[in-house]
Amino acid sequence: MSRTVEYRVVSLGDIEPARSRHAGRRSAVALTKDAVVVGTAAGDVLAYDRETLDECWRAESSNERAAVVFVVPFSGGVAVGERGSYGEVRLHDSHTGETCWRYTTAEDIGDSQKQSRFFLPFVADITSDEKRLYAAARRYERDGENRSFTSVIYAFDADGDVSWTYETDASPISLDVCDSRLAVAYNRCPGTHQCGLVVLDTETGAELYDWDPGTDGERRVGDVSLMENGASVTSHGDYRGYLLGADGTERWQTDLAMPVEIDDEILYAYPNHVHATDDAIIFVTGNTYSTEGRETDSLHPDEHTIFGYCDGERIWTDSVGGFAGEIATDGDSVAVPGAQHFRARDSTVHGLRMFEVDTGSRTTLETDGIVTAVTLDGETFAAIEEPVVYHDEGTNHGAYQLLVGSIGQK
Repeated sequence: MSRTVEYRVVSLGDIEPARSRHAGRRSAVALTKDAVVVGTAAGDVLAYDRETLDECWRAESSNERAAVVFVVPFSGGVAVGERGSYGEVRLHDSHTGETCWRYTTAEDIGDSQKQSRFFLPFVADITSDEKRLYAAARRYERDGENRSFTSVIYAFDADGDVSWTYETDASPISLDVCDSRLAVAYNRCPGTHQCGLVVLDTETGAELYDWDPGTDGERRVGDVSLMENGASVTSHGDYRGYLLGADGTERWQTDLAMPVEIDDEILYAYPNHVHATDDAIIFVTGNTYSTEGRETDSLHPDEHTIFGYCDGERIWTDSVGGFAGEIATDGDSVAVPGAQHFRARDSTVHGLRMFEVDTGSRTTLETDGIVTAVTLDGETFAAIEEPVVYHDEGTNHGAYQLLVGSIGQK
């Protein structure tokens, strides 16, 4: 049985094409009951009717150097998070786009050391439950070889009031919420905070437990997915995937993209994403790196790979084509956007790949440009395609556009 994809396209205007190396997240997309909501690289928020794709409203940005990097339905509205001078979190009315409230995270984490992209205040993730919106904001500094971070986890009430905060000197990268627990994954811990995973009580912000791979160096955890009786994490520290029990004790671990020697180089790839269901867990790995430096002519055999596990046993694997800055999930389905393959620079692998976590069944939507953001709602998906030009080609692939479609059976 093959799966077919039907989709429609909406132009999002012009944008500077991405390059061979990743410059970080600069677009976002979400599905609400009635609309497809897009956050753009210019900082604007656009809403399109879910059925007709006619524009419903737009909220144009007045913030300097801002890009909307997360969009999440919340409390009858649409919450967004920015990378920009202010690092704003905002709630827009879902029918008009009017700003209901806004919060400037830069007032807490500080102003950027430089006006280049990676130094700007960054809302690294947003998630929500029925009661609150949770946001992770961070700011990066560098002094020679020394890196440092200032970060705050926020719990916002529906009216924008801050219920509680959790502050560290580590770099949060992912949030997940389930059953009054908020999990925070920290991918870099260069300071006093030395835990890659912290699980907080959603009502008070108090620590319930923490976990760390126990490895040397700054790199710790890439992602976390909460389950009813535990959590699954990807470890940047030792390139493994873990299943943890309800109190953070390790139930099992598995090798994902461990260091291997190829052509006299030691290569590895970070496992960046995880999604756990009652039946299976999937892990997704990223780019190849060498222990000798950033450059290498070889590829790790398990880079850009999705792995499916059941009861600690690997049951399937597949390629995701290129680097995935995020994944989208809905129950037993997961969508993986394929961005640059910055070493091979192969534009033929650009696209969106959707999998069933228990079987590995795959649907692929090929694109000219790179897919950088995606959301799922049942069989409906929405994704953002961005143009890219590789440095050794000089050819512009793709366009800045919204893709909205459905996954059918044939």
